[in-house]
Amino acid sequence: MEKPAEFNMRGAGERPTVALSGDWTANNLGDAPTRLAQAVKVRGDVAVDIRKVRRLDTAGAYAVIRAVGHDYDLKTVQARPESERLLELVGAAVRVEPVTVRQPRGFHELTVRIGKGVMNVGYEWVDTLAFLGHLLVVVVRTAIYLFTEPKRVRWAAIFTLAERAGLDAIPIVAVTSFFIGAVVGLLGANMLRQFGAEVFAVELIGIAVLREFNIIITAVLLAGRSASSFAAELGSMKMNQEIDAMKVMGVDPFEALVLPRFIALLLTIPLLTFVATLAGLFGGLVVVWSVLHLGPTFFLQRIVDDVGAVHFWVGMSKAPVMAMVIAGIGCRQGLEVGGDVESLGRRVTAAVVHAIFAIIMIDAVFALLFMKLNV
Repeated sequence: MEKPAEFNMRGAGERPTVALSGDWTANNLGDAPTRLAQAVKVRGDVAVDIRKVRRLDTAGAYAVIRAVGHDYDLKTVQARPESERLLELVGAAVRVEPVTVRQPRGFHELTVRIGKGVMNVGYEWVDTLAFLGHLLVVVVRTAIYLFTEPKRVRWAAIFTLAERAGLDAIPIVAVTSFFIGAVVGLLGANMLRQFGAEVFAVELIGIAVLREFNIIITAVLLAGRSASSFAAELGSMKMNQEIDAMKVMGVDPFEALVLPRFIALLLTIPLLTFVATLAGLFGGLVVVWSVLHLGPTFFLQRIVDDVGAVHFWVGMSKAPVMAMVIAGIGCRQGLEVGGDVESLGRRVTAAVVHAIFAIIMIDAVFALLFMKLNV
C-alpha cells in the first residue's frame, strides 16, 4: 500500500535533523516538497535522514535536493546505498551547466549549409548504390525462381500494380498526348506557312511525337502518378513499422514490395508509350486536317514514307530505362521515410522532383547518344 511523502524535524541543537518517511515518488509527493523547503529555510543548516523512506524515484530525489539546496553536500545524507546512489545521479544532473551553442551567422552559416549539402549528396549516393545492389540481388534471385520455383514469384502483386499504374493511366496519358500532338501541329503549321512549307508539318509532328513527346509525356505523368504513389505507400508502411515486421518474419521487403513495382512499370510503360504515340499522332492529324485541309490518308502516307519506323523505335527504346528510374526513385524514397508525417511529405515530394529531373537528364543523354550514332 502506498503512503504519502512525509517528514519531521527532530533535535533543536546546532544542527537539527529532518527525517523523511513514506513514499517519495512522483505520485505521492503532494505538497511535501514545498513544506520541506520552507522548513529547511526556517531552520537553516539541517541534516537529512532518508533511511525510513520506503520508495524513492528521481522526482523525489530532485525534490529533496531542491529543498536542501543544490550546493548541499549529499555525502552527509544518511541513506541506504541505493537511495544514496540515486541522489548522487540526480544531483550530478542538476549541477550540469547548460551549454550555449553559438549559431553560425552570415558567411559562416553559408559554408555550413554548403558543407551539409555536399555531405548529404555523398550519403545519398552511397544509399543509392546500396539500394541498387540489393535490388540486383533480388532480381537475380527472382530470375532463378522463374525456372526453379515459379510459384514463389508474386504474380498477383505484379499484375495488380500493373493495372493500377498502367491501365488506369491510359486515359490521362492519351488525352495529354493528344493535346501535345495538336499543339505541335498547330505551331508547326503557323511557322511553316511563312515559308510556304505547311506540308512539312506532318514530318514535324511525326518526329516530335514518335521520338520525344510520347515517352516524355508518359514518363512525366507516371513520375507524378506512380513515383509519388510508391513513395507514399512504402513510406506509410515504414512509419507503421510494417516493413520492420516483414524483416522479423523473414520476408525481404525488396522482394515483396520493390521488385513487383519494378516489373509492373517495365510491363506498362511501353504500352503507355504506344498509346501516347497513337494519341499524339491523332492530335496532329486533327490539326493538319482542320487547319491545312490535308486528309488522314495524306497524313498517314507521309508518316510512313518520310518519317518511318526508326523514330518510333528510338522513342520506345527509352521506355524500359524510364520505367526503372521512376520505380527506383519512388521505392527508394519510400524506404527512406522516417517516423513522422513531415518526413513522409518530404520524401513523396522528393520522389516526384527527382524522377522528373532524372527523366529530363536521361532523355538528354539519349539524344546525345543517338546523335553520335546518327540515328
